[in-house]
Amino acid sequence: MFEHKKIKIGEASVEALKMTLSSKSLILLRAKNGYVMCGYLNLRTAERFRDAAVKVTGVSTIAEAVNSAVACCTSRARQLGIRNGQPVKEALKILAR
Repeated sequence: MFEHKKIKIGEASVEALKMTLSSKSLILLRAKNGYVMCGYLNLRTAERFRDAAVKVTGVSTIAEAVNSAVACCTSRARQLGIRNGQPVKEALKILAR
Protein backbone atom coordinates (compact mmCIF):
# COMPACT_ATOMS: atom_id res chain seq x y z
CA MET A 1 0.00 0.00 0.00
CA PHE A 2 1.23 3.50 -0.88
CA GLU A 3 -0.16 6.81 0.32
CA HIS A 4 0.96 10.21 -0.97
CA LYS A 5 -0.57 13.56 -0.09
CA LYS A 6 0.17 17.21 0.61
CA ILE A 7 -0.55 18.48 4.08
CA LYS A 8 -0.61 22.04 5.41
CA ILE A 9 1.56 22.91 8.38
CA GLY A 10 0.90 26.55 9.16
CA GLU A 11 1.47 28.42 5.91
CA ALA A 12 3.67 25.68 4.45
CA SER A 13 2.82 22.66 2.35
CA VAL A 14 4.58 19.38 3.17
CA GLU A 15 4.68 16.24 1.07
CA ALA A 16 3.70 13.15 3.07
CA LEU A 17 4.53 9.61 1.97
CA LYS A 18 3.61 6.29 3.57
CA MET A 19 4.55 2.91 2.21
CA THR A 20 3.70 -0.41 3.84
CA LEU A 21 6.65 -2.80 3.88
CA SER A 22 5.85 -6.27 5.20
CA SER A 23 3.83 -5.45 8.34
CA LYS A 24 5.41 -2.03 9.10
CA SER A 25 5.13 1.41 7.55
CA LEU A 26 7.83 3.65 6.13
CA ILE A 27 6.83 7.30 6.61
CA LEU A 28 8.50 10.40 5.20
CA LEU A 29 7.39 14.03 5.53
CA ARG A 30 9.31 16.17 3.05
CA ALA A 31 9.53 19.94 3.41
CA LYS A 32 11.42 22.52 1.36
CA ASN A 33 14.66 22.33 3.38
CA GLY A 34 14.61 18.91 4.99
CA TYR A 35 12.51 16.00 6.08
CA VAL A 36 11.04 13.96 8.91
CA MET A 37 11.62 10.23 8.70
CA CYS A 38 10.49 7.20 10.62
CA GLY A 39 12.77 4.62 12.20
CA TYR A 40 13.00 2.67 8.93
CA LEU A 41 15.46 5.24 7.59
CA ASN A 42 19.01 5.80 8.78
CA LEU A 43 19.90 9.04 10.58
CA ARG A 44 23.64 8.38 10.26
CA THR A 45 23.32 8.33 6.49
CA ALA A 46 21.31 11.57 6.57
CA GLU A 47 24.08 13.08 8.71
CA ARG A 48 26.74 11.92 6.28
CA PHE A 49 24.85 13.57 3.41
CA ARG A 50 24.51 16.75 5.53
CA ASP A 51 20.70 16.65 5.31
CA ALA A 52 18.43 18.52 7.69
CA ALA A 53 16.68 15.39 8.91
CA VAL A 54 14.45 14.61 11.88
CA LYS A 55 13.68 11.12 13.15
CA VAL A 56 10.44 10.03 14.81
CA THR A 57 9.77 6.64 16.33
CA GLY A 58 6.73 4.55 17.20
CA VAL A 59 4.54 5.90 14.41
CA SER A 60 2.57 3.95 11.83
CA THR A 61 0.51 6.68 10.15
CA ILE A 62 1.17 10.09 8.67
CA ALA A 63 -1.05 11.70 11.32
CA GLU A 64 0.91 10.00 14.12
CA ALA A 65 4.17 11.27 12.61
CA VAL A 66 2.88 14.85 12.32
CA ASN A 67 1.59 14.78 15.90
CA SER A 68 4.68 13.17 17.43
CA ALA A 69 7.86 14.67 18.87
CA VAL A 70 11.39 14.77 17.49
CA ALA A 71 13.28 11.71 18.74
CA CYS A 72 16.61 12.86 17.30
CA CYS A 73 17.93 14.94 14.42
CA THR A 74 21.01 15.70 12.36
CA SER A 75 23.44 18.48 13.15
CA ARG A 76 22.11 20.43 10.14
CA ALA A 77 18.59 20.27 11.60
CA ARG A 78 19.95 21.48 14.96
CA GLN A 79 21.61 24.42 13.19
CA LEU A 80 18.16 25.38 11.89
CA GLY A 81 16.78 25.39 15.45
CA ILE A 82 15.26 21.92 15.75
CA ARG A 83 15.69 20.12 19.08
CA ASN A 84 14.96 16.66 20.49
CA GLY A 85 11.51 16.54 22.10
CA GLN A 86 10.18 19.39 19.98
CA PRO A 87 6.76 18.84 18.37
CA VAL A 88 7.14 17.66 14.78
CA LYS A 89 4.71 20.35 13.61
CA GLU A 90 7.16 23.00 14.86
CA ALA A 91 10.10 21.20 13.24
CA LEU A 92 8.23 21.03 9.93
CA LYS A 93 7.55 24.76 10.03
CA ILE A 94 11.30 25.33 10.39
CA LEU A 95 12.11 22.85 7.61
CA ALA A 96 9.53 24.46 5.31
CA ARG A 97 11.04 27.99 5.45
